[in-house]
Amino acid sequence: MFEARIGIDPEIRHGKPVIKGTRVPVDVILGSLAGGMEMEAIAKEYGIRKEDVLAAIEYAAKIVAREEIGAYV
Repeated sequence: MFEARIGIDPEIRHGKPVIKGTRVPVDVILGSLAGGMEMEAIAKEYGIRKEDVLAAIEYAAKIVAREEIGAYV
């Protein structure tokens, strides 16, 4: 579960979600994926594990699942 790998601390990156024990923001990981980088390349680039990348995806999926789609269309 993503809770074990994603942390939110107002003292780190202004409270943005990051990989625990790092300053690597979830949005940077997602942007890298959207830009076409492979999970393994992202993990190597940011000094994290593939499981951290998967946790970032899971975190984003949980956030999107709670959104009201009709409010933005």
